[in-house]
Amino acid sequence: MSVRSAYDRLLSVAGEVRLEEPLSKHTTFRIGGPAALYVECDDMESLSSAVAILKDEAVDWIVLGKGSNVLVSDAGFEGAVIVLGSGFRHYSVDGTQIVAGAGVVLAVVVQESFRRGLSGLEFAVGIPGTLGGAVFMNAGSRETWLGSVVGAVTLFVPGEGLVSVRGDRIDWRYRTSIFPVDGIIVEASLVLEQGDVEVTRAAMEKSYERRKQTQPLGSPNAGSIFVNPPGDSAGRLIESAGLKGLTYGGAMISEVHANFIVNTGAATAANVMALIDRVREVVRDTHGVELTPEIRFIGRLDSP
Repeated sequence: MSVRSAYDRLLSVAGEVRLEEPLSKHTTFRIGGPAALYVECDDMESLSSAVAILKDEAVDWIVLGKGSNVLVSDAGFEGAVIVLGSGFRHYSVDGTQIVAGAGVVLAVVVQESFRRGLSGLEFAVGIPGTLGGAVFMNAGSRETWLGSVVGAVTLFVPGEGLVSVRGDRIDWRYRTSIFPVDGIIVEASLVLEQGDVEVTRAAMEKSYERRKQTQPLGSPNAGSIFVNPPGDSAGRLIESAGLKGLTYGGAMISEVHANFIVNTGAATAANVMALIDRVREVVRDTHGVELTPEIRFIGRLDSP
């Protein structure tokens, strides 16, 4: 693996390239060591070239959106972090369909749907991150999720090019999506419905108020830590096990919602991992339930 050689070559094709970029600056947890390479690609040509260079230089890579739903190792990531830049932040509206690049912040799409009087994204108010990340993790709840309104997704498949996959060919599951091909999500179309503006406004306000009252929106966090087990709530299990408010270093199980871990100011990834391990152990012993992490782990982290 030659990070330095990859860096030198990437300078001529990518919009922005940095060495040893602190990932704490790019995650909602505000936690994480440096990425060996940080690469921002502004269009398909630069993305294709960057991926080809990284493959040629044997440098591992991942794609990062706004950094929600992830925990980065304190040691960082030895490979390259690719971020979709300005060319992937477009969107257009045609009737009841919104077509948007994967780099668009989901909140922008939600607000545009409201402005146009379109219904179908009320549940997504307050969900952080980009559209690409939201599609990848099928953001939403057990009752309503993004996959239900996705008409199609365009992926960049290295060595093959752009591939369009219809929404009904994607295996949408609770907190995840499984595509028939492996690639980088670069665009998605959302099929909504014409709705009543006041009804939509009321639904969005209700959704946002619920999030504000039940989630620690004011503290750095990565969203829900564990997937809700069938027929139950991870938050309920954790709270009933007496773990709400438990701290380790600068990390704390939220007093607002027990399925959230918050960074109280100086948390490390090791602090968060210690809490994750403790929660899984206690919930297993107390309730006989094995909790599965929902967040994505990046870098050298002990598997919880």
